[in-house]
Amino acid sequence: MSELIFEVIQEADGGFCAECLTEAIVTEGDTWEQLRRNVQEVVRAFYFDQPAKLPQSIRLHLVRDEVLSCA
Repeated sequence: MSELIFEVIQEADGGFCAECLTEAIVTEGDTWEQLRRNVQEVVRAFYFDQPAKLPQSIRLHLVRDEVLSCA
């Protein structure tokens, strides 16, 4: 596998949650930097017994949902 893609959402408390689109991998972080480290760590842990399947790259796709007032 050459790349894993994670959909990232920002939580109401300001932290981030990342969910892989193709594997059962989910993690979170209080800051963007912490999330990046946590994603790398959880991916290595997920493939610890299958090093040949370790992806070459990880893509973090930030999804931003914003509600605006029309009044």
